[in-house]
Amino acid sequence: MTDVVIIGGGQSGLSAARALNGHGIRPLLLEAGPEPTGSWGDYYDSLTLFSPARYSAMPGQPFPGDPDGYPRRDEVVAYLRRYAGTVDADIRTGTTVTAVEPGPRGGFTVRTAAGELIPAAGVVAATGSFGNPHLPVLPGQAGFPGRLLHVAGYRDPKPHHGERVVVVGGGNSGVQVGYELAEVADVTLATRAPVTFVAQRRDGKDLHRWADESGFDHLPPQWLIHYLGGPAVLDTGDYRAAVEDGRLPRREMFTAFDGEHVVWPGGRREPVDTVLFATGYRPDLAYLEPLGALADGLPLHSGGLSATHPGLAYVGLEFQRAFSSNTLRGAHRDAEFVAAALAAHVRDAPALVGVR
Repeated sequence: MTDVVIIGGGQSGLSAARALNGHGIRPLLLEAGPEPTGSWGDYYDSLTLFSPARYSAMPGQPFPGDPDGYPRRDEVVAYLRRYAGTVDADIRTGTTVTAVEPGPRGGFTVRTAAGELIPAAGVVAATGSFGNPHLPVLPGQAGFPGRLLHVAGYRDPKPHHGERVVVVGGGNSGVQVGYELAEVADVTLATRAPVTFVAQRRDGKDLHRWADESGFDHLPPQWLIHYLGGPAVLDTGDYRAAVEDGRLPRREMFTAFDGEHVVWPGGRREPVDTVLFATGYRPDLAYLEPLGALADGLPLHSGGLSATHPGLAYVGLEFQRAFSSNTLRGAHRDAEFVAAALAAHVRDAPALVGVR
């Protein structure tokens, strides 16, 4: 029986593996993709981190390049590829987990798409959310003849040259993608509330330096909501200027589709070629349904430790224990927290792990 199986090989899974190493545990890490870099290679081409390299590194390995530069998607992929070589884990790529079930002697049985059954004393769910994009359904949407796209499926602006595009969502991804689309298309940003912009740099220094030195980055997420009042877009000034000068006009969210049109509040109809939803994601945890560890698809947990199953833990949930929980720079803190609990669970469960 394996001590701990980690499901997901991105930043969260690798952080969990490193943290478990610190407790003398060599985990089995299962990654569905071709290499242990998580979903980063599937993000849109121009994706750029909002945190500088010096504040984007994981423990034990600095981010290469300019420490004050903002790494691009492919740089993150390369970084995680190298990082995987620094952890002591049995990493198996191309392995999709379809279910986690109760084990015959306690513990868990991890079932893969290839039919393999892996008994484990502990499980870390570290699959993030990219595989479960949230796509709202509005009246008339089924009859819209244009293109409906979630930002998870967006790669670059070329296919949208000359189109009329509505980007739904006023977070970082929606504004960043809308901004680049506006170079080649007629773009409107549709949001339920005005976009909140936060200056990326203050007094010549990135905001993350203040967040790190003040400890704000480590505080529970409720503090962020209290401080900002809701989602915010980090901005060097370009995004705000584009919204204010009409290059990326913002309008109140449309209410319905009507054929090839969207219907704006007040009843005005406007033809649209593509509606791109930057409406976030939900935890990608359907494989835990057999355990009864979820409620409406969301994990029942406290700080990443399952409230229903001892030995089950999570890393990489949004706002799991802090604002930075599901980020490159923050996942390791949650990983260290749950690894300590899992190590104790494995030590205290001799009946599960006594036979190897």
